[in-house]
Amino acid sequence: ARASFAEQPPVNQQIEPFTGPGPNPHWNSVGPYVNDPQKAPLILLTDRPVQLETPRSYFRSVLTANDGFYVRWHLPDIPHRVDLAEWRLRVEGNVDKPQTLSFSDLTEKFKPVSVTAVNQCSGNSRSRFQPRVAGGQWGNGAMGNAVWTGVRLRELLDAAGVKQGSVQVQFQGLDTGKGPKGSGSNVFLKSLELSDSALDEAVAAYLMNGEPLPMLNGFPLRLVVPGYFATYWMKCLTWIRVLGTPDENFWMKTGYRVPDTPRGNTTPEEMKAGGVRTVPISRMPVRSFLISPDGSSKIPAGISVTLQGIAFSGYGKIVKVEASEDGAKTWREARLGEDHGAYSFRTWELVWTPKIPGSYTVAVRATDEKGHVQPDEPVWNPGGYLWNRIEKQEIVVGKVSGGASR
Repeated sequence: ARASFAEQPPVNQQIEPFTGPGPNPHWNSVGPYVNDPQKAPLILLTDRPVQLETPRSYFRSVLTANDGFYVRWHLPDIPHRVDLAEWRLRVEGNVDKPQTLSFSDLTEKFKPVSVTAVNQCSGNSRSRFQPRVAGGQWGNGAMGNAVWTGVRLRELLDAAGVKQGSVQVQFQGLDTGKGPKGSGSNVFLKSLELSDSALDEAVAAYLMNGEPLPMLNGFPLRLVVPGYFATYWMKCLTWIRVLGTPDENFWMKTGYRVPDTPRGNTTPEEMKAGGVRTVPISRMPVRSFLISPDGSSKIPAGISVTLQGIAFSGYGKIVKVEASEDGAKTWREARLGEDHGAYSFRTWELVWTPKIPGSYTVAVRATDEKGHVQPDEPVWNPGGYLWNRIEKQEIVVGKVSGGASR
């Protein structure tokens, strides 16, 4: 059962409701805080299917706590318990030796591997889009970073023996129910090309930050595809199928597709006219965020504060983060935190001493090892995907008089 509004964590100021049609001005989406099993209070977007957003404060550390990790399901009927004595992972399809593996088979017969990787919903920051698009109106909190431990996907495929002529690997979990009308999408299926290098790094994970996965994040097993958007990170992974022909199901042919253009950018007019070629969404663009200070209280003039945040990219390691205190006119390079791997959050910090009172616009941008730099232009596509515009935060600096700021 969900907790009442009374259990909402205290906030410094009353947040006005956000209904559009303009872009959401807040860091997170605006909604009630709710308590779900194994979860701290998170921001409710929708009930069926369940979508819960992580508050900004959880991103002060490089790893996101399991109980604070966002939740996003596609279909309304989700598993609430799984009996490990009965549960099996099946590796089937175009293979020589179909596998039926118990949970103990996975933990005992295969060498465990760990990877630190960001899981980000394809629609993260969708409430920024102009004009607005359909779908969950996420703020920036549909993401999280964890250490995932499990079995290499390639080892599972090797055990089954992939047959010649196979083209894709399809994944299915335990959620069911009515998807979008008329699409025949009552199960959630995603596929990756057998030739995709992402499969070499993919892990079927049974631990998240060293603990069993929360039920809402995919217990007992979740596919982890480092660098890729979360639509491929199948929760409650129960079937892996090797396909001899391309997957034509709704979630591949129609859903989660982006224009085959730079940044996936197009216009409503171009979409209406037709002829915009689309491709399945894949890797996450480079992004960065200021987490603290969050603008909720004044900063005294002449006092040094440490700007802190995170950055990541689906294309590889973050090599540079820059911050600006004048709305992206001039930039200073920040100090990067520890390197936890190419697909992890990278923390950053920069000391800032605002000299005079006033309103400042602090901006942050990141660069990854492939040379991708965050742009200061919006993006638009009908799915509300691939947002990575430079984030800006207004911070008010007050006078210091008689030992107090005003």
